[in-house]
Amino acid sequence: MDKSLLRYIWRHTRKQQIWVLAIVIISMLPYFLAFDLPKRIINGPIQGSGFEQPDSRQAFLAFDYKVPLTDWSLNFDGISLDRLTSLMALSGVFLLLVVINGLFKFYINTYKGRLGERLLRRIRYELVDRILRFPPSYVKQVHSSELSTIVRDEVEPFGGFTGDAFVQPTLLGGQAIAALSFIFLQSLWLGMIAGVMVALQVGIIPKMRRRLIDLGRRRQITARHFAGRVGEIVDGVGAIHAYDTSNYERADIAQRLGLIYKIRYDLYRWKFFVKFFNNFLSQLTPFLFYSIGGYFALRGSLDVGQLVAVINAYKDLPGPLKELIDWDQSRQDVQVKYEQVLEQFEPQHMLDPALLAVALTSPQGHVGLLQAQNVTLLDGSGAKVVENVSLKLTPGETVAVIDNHGGGGELLAEAFGRQNWPVSGKVTVGDVDILELPDSVVGRAMSYVSADGYFFHASLKDNLIYGLKHAPTNSVNYTGREAAQRRWDVREAQLVDNSDLDLNADWLDRRATSVLNGKPGDLRDSIIGALDAVQLTNDVLELALHSIVDPLEYPDLTERVVELRLALREELRTLGLSNLVVHFDPSSYNSEATVGENLLFGTLRPVADMPVFTHKSDYFYAVLERAGLLSLFYEMGFMIAENLVEIFAGLPADHPFFQQLDVLTADDVVYYQQILQRLQGRTKPAPTEEEQRAMIRLSFNYVEPRYRLGVLTDEIMDKIVVSRDQFHDNLSPELRNSIERYDPHRYMASASLRENVIFGKLAHRNPGALAKFREIAQRLSIQKGLSDRFLALGLEFDVGSGGRRLTIAQRHKLNLARALVRRCDYYIFNKPLPGLDRRAQEDIVRDVLAFLQQQDNDPTIMWVLSNTSLSKNFDRVVVFDNGSVVADGSYETLDKENGIFKTLVA
Repeated sequence: MDKSLLRYIWRHTRKQQIWVLAIVIISMLPYFLAFDLPKRIINGPIQGSGFEQPDSRQAFLAFDYKVPLTDWSLNFDGISLDRLTSLMALSGVFLLLVVINGLFKFYINTYKGRLGERLLRRIRYELVDRILRFPPSYVKQVHSSELSTIVRDEVEPFGGFTGDAFVQPTLLGGQAIAALSFIFLQSLWLGMIAGVMVALQVGIIPKMRRRLIDLGRRRQITARHFAGRVGEIVDGVGAIHAYDTSNYERADIAQRLGLIYKIRYDLYRWKFFVKFFNNFLSQLTPFLFYSIGGYFALRGSLDVGQLVAVINAYKDLPGPLKELIDWDQSRQDVQVKYEQVLEQFEPQHMLDPALLAVALTSPQGHVGLLQAQNVTLLDGSGAKVVENVSLKLTPGETVAVIDNHGGGGELLAEAFGRQNWPVSGKVTVGDVDILELPDSVVGRAMSYVSADGYFFHASLKDNLIYGLKHAPTNSVNYTGREAAQRRWDVREAQLVDNSDLDLNADWLDRRATSVLNGKPGDLRDSIIGALDAVQLTNDVLELALHSIVDPLEYPDLTERVVELRLALREELRTLGLSNLVVHFDPSSYNSEATVGENLLFGTLRPVADMPVFTHKSDYFYAVLERAGLLSLFYEMGFMIAENLVEIFAGLPADHPFFQQLDVLTADDVVYYQQILQRLQGRTKPAPTEEEQRAMIRLSFNYVEPRYRLGVLTDEIMDKIVVSRDQFHDNLSPELRNSIERYDPHRYMASASLRENVIFGKLAHRNPGALAKFREIAQRLSIQKGLSDRFLALGLEFDVGSGGRRLTIAQRHKLNLARALVRRCDYYIFNKPLPGLDRRAQEDIVRDVLAFLQQQDNDPTIMWVLSNTSLSKNFDRVVVFDNGSVVADGSYETLDKENGIFKTLVA
């Protein structure tokens, strides 16, 4: 990028700038004519010059023009008009000039806006392109939020300035020169006055505004650092709460905001002082015109029409002049911002753009031998951690890397994955330095996985197959309006950033999947095999079972879920396990559900602007009263309160009994104890509305098999079942429609997939109910072909920004699975599973090795282990100690001969 923003703009918009400059120059002609016309109107038809006699007439639009260098001449005698029609004609020409000047401004401003948006698009594209070319060491030093703030906000002024870069000084300067020239033509003295005032404004105001530029630079830098700090707080909010440092962060933010406030306040004060001084100079000139010009008019050396024309012309002079001064300040301001942007986006050793060029085909065959040759690597502090290490990885072997002291193995894995560039020596693929190979070769032939893999805000599947999106494989056949829009997009892209890649095309390289049998299901088999290998399949199924499925979006799936539900009920009955689940039945009470769930017998749809239907709303209790259930639930709640207070009163708040109690807490026990003492007194007062509602809330959360207080008799249960319809009939029509009632033969859109499959409550008295039910449900879902559908639904789960909706273990597993979906020559695993228990790591390492070794391309696997005992699963073991390789051989050989290795695996 050019050091000067003006040169950068001219280089990329030269043709368009020349065109709009030509339009600006042409627009000066009607602009100048508009100055002279008021004088003609006032001196001619209005004051009567040339119309001294009642029948006087003048020629309108008459001209006589001799073509230079020829004998030809163009002339027109004009149209003879009297005084009134001449006034109307000249006024009409004035209006026409106003329209023409307005149309010129409209076209110029629109064209400038288009130029600005194009260059803004180019700059943003180029900055993001540069981010993709940053060396790894620089990426670790910068704040991502600062870079995103620069790309999003700080380059915004460049777009606005682009259209004004050359057009604005030409347009404004032309207007100012036209107005000043016109004033000189009318009166030399008034022209000199205007010239002196213009010189003062042009000479003094820009110097005064230099301080504004300096303050603006400081404001931009502090705002950028503030954005970076806020980004750190968002990323580290967990650590902030864990270490109770929120108030320290508040103090830091308050100090930064105070500094920004001070800078902005100083900027405002100086800005408006400069504006005041500029306005004073602008208003001083009319004073001089009125006084000195009026004096000349009184003496007869200047007619009134000329004075009015001069004053009218000067009205158009301060505007362009002020905007010209503003343009100069804007030019200096955006140049400073441009230089600051370049400082952030021009690190040393940026990747060559050719290394990131689009390649539609993948390299054929094995890319060559991967080896480190006398490599020296530095850590983040600049200290040497690996020094003069050489290591060769041959095709098909599995290599375990173990660190005794230091992180030599980790840094060497980073070097193989191009995440750490050697300060001396080199990593080669075949005979070529890995840093000289394009991404289309290394990025497809090698998969590097570490513990800090990043996930994009997209579905789990999109993140899982992200490594297969190298280049568009099949284009989209657009038709109609879409085709026209696509042609426009391509044309604009080629004009701006030379990128005509279509995001809507098929980017999946299905020839690069780990399972490659030449069948349509290769991608599916690769995904399932990778999920199984890292033990993530059950997690994905759980995500699916907790999701809400819209029957309108998945009609076939929801119908088959209802079939599975009925088949499960029949299977449980056949196996004599009907007691595992108490199903929802419209004609019976569900003993494992709460009283409230039995009465509502359905789920609430999330509908906006509906009455608040909770235990805290007045509407809820009004409906209970209309249904005749208020006293029933109050009596139940009173009995429950008596029993629970008797059992739990006096127990400490941390007693384990309260952990098993969902109905009330230790504080609630004290609250209900106070209510009972008042209501059971000698006078036995009537309960207040608050006390009545407290008892009803207690009854609504009651489940007889869980608490076994004996307050829920068969008679009460039958009455609740009978009252269901009456309860629903007393609801408002809107709320009644928002409740989706349980129906064994219909899918519940507002319930989760799991709730739809179970369609009931698991029995509390059977501790193994969930495991048994899950086993039967899994077997039936496989038989009915629903297992893959559930898995596909789970893969649509949105992982959130950075994958934060997943657990840490799930993120590590997904990161590893993302590499396993791809077919590569080399897999470099740099401690990808930290924090997993020993048993899980053993199973995953074994399954991953088995999965990859099934490939027919004989891949090489290098795994830096955090659990050294797992090295027995590998063909070869490399031991690092203090940054050097101290042992290299098979597990059996090292276990017999190497003392350091024995110590590590012991």
